[in-house]
This record gives sequence, C-alpha cells and structure tokens, in this order.
Amino acid sequence: MEKGRRDITMNLQNYRQPELIKQVLNDLNEFKRAVTFMEVCGSHTMAIGHWGLRKLLPENIRLISGPGCPVCVTPASVIDELIKLKDITIATFGDLIRVPGTEQTLEQARALGANIKTVYSPLDALDLSKKQETVFVGIGFETTIPGIAYTILEAKKQNLTNFSVLPLFKLIPPALDALLTDEEVKINGFILPGHVSVVIGTDAYEFIPKKYGIGGVVTGFEPLDIVLGIKNLVEQIDNPGIVNEYSRIVTAEGNIAAKSIMSDVFEVGNAIWRGLGEIPGSGLDIRSEYAQFDALKRYDITIKNIEGNPACLCSSVLKGKIMPLDCPLFANICTPANPIGPCMVSSEGSCAAYYKYEK
Repeated sequence: MEKGRRDITMNLQNYRQPELIKQVLNDLNEFKRAVTFMEVCGSHTMAIGHWGLRKLLPENIRLISGPGCPVCVTPASVIDELIKLKDITIATFGDLIRVPGTEQTLEQARALGANIKTVYSPLDALDLSKKQETVFVGIGFETTIPGIAYTILEAKKQNLTNFSVLPLFKLIPPALDALLTDEEVKINGFILPGHVSVVIGTDAYEFIPKKYGIGGVVTGFEPLDIVLGIKNLVEQIDNPGIVNEYSRIVTAEGNIAAKSIMSDVFEVGNAIWRGLGEIPGSGLDIRSEYAQFDALKRYDITIKNIEGNPACLCSSVLKGKIMPLDCPLFANICTPANPIGPCMVSSEGSCAAYYKYEK
C-alpha cells in the first residue's frame, strides 16, 4: 500500500514540475494571435484557478468557462418541484441543496421540515428507500450516470417499491454542439472534460472540427496537463482536430461497460439546461422497462425552463458570454456564504472558482 501511494505521488510530481511548465509557457509566449479557449469542465476551472494558470498565460490567450457543472445547469424549476413533494424523502448530492429555486433552496425547505437527505452515492438512497419512500435526484454528466444506472438495476433486482430517480442527466457533446450554433459565442477551441471523456471517449467529439472547424483537446487536471492542452489547441488553430493529451486515462472509445449499462437503463431524450434552454438529445430518459423507478412519471413532475433571480448572470457565464467578474452581483451581493445563483454554489461552479482564486 505504501509503495502504491509513493508511485501515485511520484506520478503527480511529474505533472507539477515547474521547469517543464515554464518551458511550455515560454512556447506559448511565441504565439501572437488572439484566441479564446473554453474549458468545459468545472474541475478544470477550479484547477486553472488553483494553479494560477490564467495569470501565467500571455494576454492574447484567453480562457473562458463553459457549462461543465451539472448543478449549475440545473433549472430553478427542479428545486421548486422537489419542494412540492410531501411526505417523501429527497436524497441528493450535497451541492444541490443550496441552489436557489424561485423562492427557496432545498436547505431552507429542510429547515422548515422537509425530509431532505444528503447522500454520497445513489446506493445510499437505495438503502433509505428500504425504510421510507425515497426519490434520488439524478443530476450529473456521463461520469456519474453509470452508477445511477446500476442503482436502478439493483432496485429492480431487489423488488424495491419505494425507490425512484428523478432523471435530470445531461450529455456534454450535444451541449457543445448547441453552444457552437450560438453566434454570440466565439470560441477557437475546447479544453474538453477529462472525467467525462473517460466514459465517452474522444471519438464523441469528432464532430467539433468536422462541423465547426475548431479543435479540442482532452486533458487531465495537473498544471502540466492543462498547459500542454492549451499548447495543443494553439498548434491546431489552422488544422483543427481532437487531441488526447490525457491518454494515460482516456481512450478513443471510452469505457464500453459504462456506456453499455447507461444504454440498458436509459434512452436519449431532450433536456433543459440553465442558460442554454432545451437541447434536443442532450438528456437521458428512463426506459419503459424501468418506468416504476421514474420519478417524473410517478409524481407527475414537469421541469420548466425557469432560471430564478433575473439579476443573476450565471446563464451568461455558462455560455462563456461573460466572465464571473463581469457580473455586478459577484463578490458583492453574491458570495459562497450567500449565493444568488448556482455558479456560486457548486464546488465546480465558475463563480465559486473565481471567488476563491481570482477575485
């Protein structure tokens, strides 16, 4: 065990060597064209802030954040619908309980008596359902969806009748497609999400250079990973493609077993994204074979495109139209202690990252 930990530490140190990072940054200083790259994943936004990389890049290379935080892209109407459910246990991952609905957060509803539980795994929600009627809030991208699919299979195997899932899943490639059709969004390349790509593989992004003529690179989360990813994007400005800089983890085809279990339990459907509206084919619905576990049908829930406080510019941040610092509420009225919008709530939210590292 000790040797395993040492090996991991040594491997991480290889991607944190200042001299190597400095060498790549020196190469980037030779590039003089003005470009804008979007880091899609909220974990990349946090890593870029943590390592201070935005400040180290030349001024002509601009990084903006995208819709890579599942809590952030969840519409306010979801919170409203969950609060309406009475005498039912709502099981959710932690970040969601502080996201504002139109009137309340789940945290505030819990203080008033709603039975809302924070869980670390959908299997925890499955255990709760053996004692009480439980709805698990199924938010997340391709990274977390296979585990939720497995949980539904377990619920059927165990003949559980008190368990259901609210399917609020989001698929990254259709969202990128929707972003690039917006003429107001100007992007020269994508830093593509590492965790999601482990599941879906790099082949899922091949439409980006073919359809839109811009490049993409899948990177990890260490500083050398990220600056190498940016260098890859710079080098393919005139000859765009999809580069896998995270090949120690990510493959072209992705995780076949994970994709298979997702396909077994879910089918592609439409989804409503905060800031982006309804995107065709960007969500997953529970298949009819597992309809007894579909909270949408079970409780007649309707998700609407409602975004909450109109003064919050989280929607524009998610599309890369503005930086968090450009929002008049940022670090003024809206702080992690008093979040007005979900971008300040989530540990992967762009506003939370900027508040912590760059304000």
